[in-house]
Amino acid sequence: MTENEQRTAGLLLAAGGGRRLGGRPKALLPHRGRPLVEYAADVLRAAGCTRVHVVLGAAADRVREQAELGDCVLVENPDWADGMGSSLRAGLDSLAGTGARAALVSLVDQPGIGAEAAARVLAAGRDETSLVSAAYDGVRGHPVLLGAAHWAGIAATATGDRGARAYLKAHDEALTLVECGDVAQPYDIDTAADLARLE
Repeated sequence: MTENEQRTAGLLLAAGGGRRLGGRPKALLPHRGRPLVEYAADVLRAAGCTRVHVVLGAAADRVREQAELGDCVLVENPDWADGMGSSLRAGLDSLAGTGARAALVSLVDQPGIGAEAAARVLAAGRDETSLVSAAYDGVRGHPVLLGAAHWAGIAATATGDRGARAYLKAHDEALTLVECGDVAQPYDIDTAADLARLE
């Protein structure tokens, strides 16, 4: 593992309330016999992130009680209902002063994206100026690696459910795309019909 990989933190956004799932917090949806948030955190660890920060929001107390997140740093986002942007801001803020050069950001509701895809994105990062995104048939998706030099700019533009989208679009020339369509599927668990994708 390179020094840069060691200094890249995993950042898991797991605050969603599952509005279209009847208010079932996505972090606690069962997948492979355990809460989805545990599986997603393990993906980041298996990809090579030695430090993982997990942003909680909906039912945060229940997630703390029911999910075994070991040495993860749990970050509570009181503004989670405002959308993913607020969770990304909270997560990046929690990494300030940790020595992390970059954050590998993933979403709790994308179980089709495993450690192989995350490791590819992580390996493509060079330093704190890196911007790297997984791509699926050429279309940008998650996970994304955000170098620390970009965090302030991303936080300033992360509003609603957009996360880093606006910032990445504005810095398209600096963004490295890493094709992952051969090893991952970027579907979301958003509706009751999507629950069939969980195991």
